[in-house]
Amino acid sequence: MAATALFIVGPTFDKFGPRVCVLLGGWTYPLYSGALLCFNRNGNGAFVIAAGAVLGVGASFVWVSQGAIMTSYVPEKQKGRAIALFWVIFNLGGGVGSLASFALNYHSTTGTVSDATYIALLMVMGFGWLLGVFIYPPASVQPRQTEAEPSIKEPVKMINLCLGIASDWRVLCMIPLFFSANVFYSYQQNEVNGMNFNIRTRALNDALYWLAQMVGGLVMGMLLDFPGLTRPQRARVGWIFLFVTGICIWGGGYAFQKWSSNRNRKQDIDFTWSSISVGPMFLYIFYGTYDAFWQSFCYWLIGAQSNSATVSAILVGAYKTFQSVGGAMAWRINALRTSPMVQFSMDWGLCMGSLVLVIPTVLAVTLTNEDDTTGSEDGSHQQASKEEIEKVRQDS
Repeated sequence: MAATALFIVGPTFDKFGPRVCVLLGGWTYPLYSGALLCFNRNGNGAFVIAAGAVLGVGASFVWVSQGAIMTSYVPEKQKGRAIALFWVIFNLGGGVGSLASFALNYHSTTGTVSDATYIALLMVMGFGWLLGVFIYPPASVQPRQTEAEPSIKEPVKMINLCLGIASDWRVLCMIPLFFSANVFYSYQQNEVNGMNFNIRTRALNDALYWLAQMVGGLVMGMLLDFPGLTRPQRARVGWIFLFVTGICIWGGGYAFQKWSSNRNRKQDIDFTWSSISVGPMFLYIFYGTYDAFWQSFCYWLIGAQSNSATVSAILVGAYKTFQSVGGAMAWRINALRTSPMVQFSMDWGLCMGSLVLVIPTVLAVTLTNEDDTTGSEDGSHQQASKEEIEKVRQDS
């Protein structure tokens, strides 16, 4: 995913649009579920690994298209709501899937999910892939904004545009934020949920995790679209909110990790053990909420750089590239059985440190990009005209 998100998906998106990109990438999700089903039955690990690599390529097409749609198909004053709406729909899928797994494995004592779980997921993913045929191109959604949308057919020029945008100092300051967006998944899913709870409670926790993400996306979306604040003010308030909640939630995680390390993590906590399970389960819920805060803020910052679907696709490609690099690193560290406390400390430190490094970009958010629907070919973004600034002030 890291290898394809920026330099392959961006040009493909520019030439063929989001519908083709989603159809190119979406089939890899049911393929991966099929590989897991195969592994559950005959232990074919090579198929799972190969399907995972194919899924990485396919996911880059899906996610870059999704990010470009979410950040460029709506007016500036509605980008927070668009992110919130997407986050609700996206995590509703994860929540429903996890609840299905919880029901299918309620009486399981095997420690792994049933074949029926993978079959159900495969069918849902296949149906979702086919829905990609209904995606509209940018010009059909925002014709006024996208009249000047660049269509760069020469690969060299497209690569230069990608490099120019990715090397902008505002984007460079966001790279640590992007890198940290997935680093905590391996710790939270394997060390917190996987090593402390039994199979049915893990499925229940996953459902609550994704449902909490829906709430988190709504909260951050409303905050970033708050009508009483200008766009620069919303950027600052969003950053402060993300920093403060990060200190609080990760601080609670530190207390949990000390407790978990002392009990040697037996995969035995059941949700019916209220005296033990309530605190850890709520921590996992808050981890899900914070993930929604984090990624919603990342997408909003991306949307604040340009209103162009092509530029947004390139920026989302950069986001997915570095997000995937960070995730790959974290999963490798987890696979090496690094101490859970070390993984926790790394995740917390990366999150707080990247928030500090992104401050220049947050402070550089302008009132509007209304006069810059395309961005220049060197990746720079123009400042708004005085007339546009006055219009935004009146709208606010």
